[in-house]
Amino acid sequence: MPTRVFRVAGPAILVVAALAALVAGLIYGGGASPLLIADPGPLVRWGLPVATLGVNLSAAGMVGTLLLALFALRAQTKPFDTALDVASVSAAIFTVASALVAFLTFVNIYNATPSASAEFGQQLGRFLVDTEPGRAWSLTTLAGATLTVLTFAVRGWTPTLVIAALAVATLIPMATQGHSGEEANHNTAVVSLALHIIGAAVWLGGLVLLVVLRPQLDRIALSDVLLRYSSIALAAFVVVALSGVARAIVGVVSVENLFSPYGAILTVKVVALLLIGVLGAWYRRSLIGRIRADAETGRRAASRFWGLITLELAFMGIASGAAVALSRTPPPVDTRLPEIPSPAEVLTGAPLPPELTPIRWITSWDPDLLWAFAIGFGVFFYLAGVRRLHRRGDRWPIYRTVLWLAGLALLLWVTNGGVNTYQDYLFSMHMVGHMLLSMAIPMLLVFGAPVTLASRAIAKRDDGSRGGREWILWAVHTPFSRVITHPLFAAAMFIGSLWAFYYTDLFRWSLYDHIGHEWMIAHFLISGYLFVQSLVGVDPVPYRLPYPFRLLTLIGVMAMHAFFGITIMMSSGLFVAEWFGSMGRTWGETPLADQYTGGGIAWSIGEIPTLVLAITVAIQWSRSDDRLQRRSDRQAERTGDAELEEYNARLQALADRDTRARR
Repeated sequence: MPTRVFRVAGPAILVVAALAALVAGLIYGGGASPLLIADPGPLVRWGLPVATLGVNLSAAGMVGTLLLALFALRAQTKPFDTALDVASVSAAIFTVASALVAFLTFVNIYNATPSASAEFGQQLGRFLVDTEPGRAWSLTTLAGATLTVLTFAVRGWTPTLVIAALAVATLIPMATQGHSGEEANHNTAVVSLALHIIGAAVWLGGLVLLVVLRPQLDRIALSDVLLRYSSIALAAFVVVALSGVARAIVGVVSVENLFSPYGAILTVKVVALLLIGVLGAWYRRSLIGRIRADAETGRRAASRFWGLITLELAFMGIASGAAVALSRTPPPVDTRLPEIPSPAEVLTGAPLPPELTPIRWITSWDPDLLWAFAIGFGVFFYLAGVRRLHRRGDRWPIYRTVLWLAGLALLLWVTNGGVNTYQDYLFSMHMVGHMLLSMAIPMLLVFGAPVTLASRAIAKRDDGSRGGREWILWAVHTPFSRVITHPLFAAAMFIGSLWAFYYTDLFRWSLYDHIGHEWMIAHFLISGYLFVQSLVGVDPVPYRLPYPFRLLTLIGVMAMHAFFGITIMMSSGLFVAEWFGSMGRTWGETPLADQYTGGGIAWSIGEIPTLVLAITVAIQWSRSDDRLQRRSDRQAERTGDAELEEYNARLQALADRDTRARR
């Protein structure tokens, strides 16, 4: 197929396949069937899923192209500029499609008849401002319009990185609308859907950009970009597959439900994604290297490769259309909360767990997919880096690997195990998680020295693009990094966060909103990591305090930390009383007594990691003095104590001068 024709035919194949799968899924699953009561009409029943498909496909073109440009292309080149142009066009389509979804959602919910009357305009305005779906789609539309302008206006590394982060964040409100808060397992469903949407966008958007860039890259550059994309696509495939499984479990529950229309559409989507994964593995292992290796063979391999890309785009379209049809198809099981939910179900969306016993500290699990993925990738990439060092004959201390894995294991337990199961119901368990996140886990991770490992293990690029090594080193040396890694700033952030979080509405936000909960985990983990890194870390930082001042800083932190715990223990009021006081627990301590226990945990157990840090600083100080003394001794041996003899001679001269002066 000629290059210019393929640039048009590739996206066209994607769209046609997606529309065909969507229409078939809606007909088979009944997602566009007329409603018995308050039917909004065929235009809404068919138009809303088509507009949603437009949002999904354009989101992929917006997010995937930006990320591939950042990790595979060189700034200030034509391919990089083309990637941003594709992202800008995609963002414009995303904006229009999002606005259309907002309008059709309003008509669908309120069964309103579109008109130019003031009453219709007022109803639409109230929907966009006062309701959660309206606000979500309004925010999505405004973000899309902003990204349209920004992607057209900027061309540098750092602005593109910021825009890519904003583009990813723009997809979050879409995920919150994919699962009702009145249904069970709301948090798991929202997180899995958000990961699924982002992973699919990265995967599909990068593939579309490859088609667009094909005529602008020579064979060597093309093979490099393909290899880099295949690495990104592999990670995205893992995220999409596992998050899709989690989302399916929420909607299907049991195997026999796979034979329902919902299960059948889900099966089509899963098969399409698996076929895409197989194709990706095939061309990564056998075809990309041949494109670079030999001109004649490469031409043949390239022809076969682009044939596979066409097939992959078709399967991508089928999966995308099936996904939208699935969102409009009623699940085979009732996932809603009971008609008369318990107080715990009203507040958390889940039933009250059984009484916390010693064995349930270990056996209780409440998965948080976001942190499960982060931990899984952290284990994989760290071990891959260690393996690469060993294969080329370099050594990496085994204790660093053990500490890193121990830190991630503890993080997994905090975010997915017993702490996550009970922290919404017991303030004391919440405080256990806080202390581990901000103190114990960062200490283990810091001694793993991930930045040092990455700088040694990741290959350096020589074509002007930025890979993982270049982006990590860039982040370490930015002015922003110099500020946040300064010991005094890190200490102030570490202590200030305690008071700011619990004595403002941030704590309430983390309980009521799952986004606030995820922010809380990330903030405490990062602030603790920066504090520990500034004091005892192995990875490079712009500035570290001398050892005496490090100990003084730690003493001050320990004092403020103890005072914080005592303040909670002395408190006569309940933090977020309408939450912890309204759970309806029939086991365990009373909420106020449990809060007192939480304060004791912050005061006593929370000081243990700080004490370990103080001991570590003292040991490092002692070893630093020993190294300095050994260097001084070696210098004396090389010079025959010339420095000491010179010093003694100078003292003798001063003494002789004083003797003459007295005479």
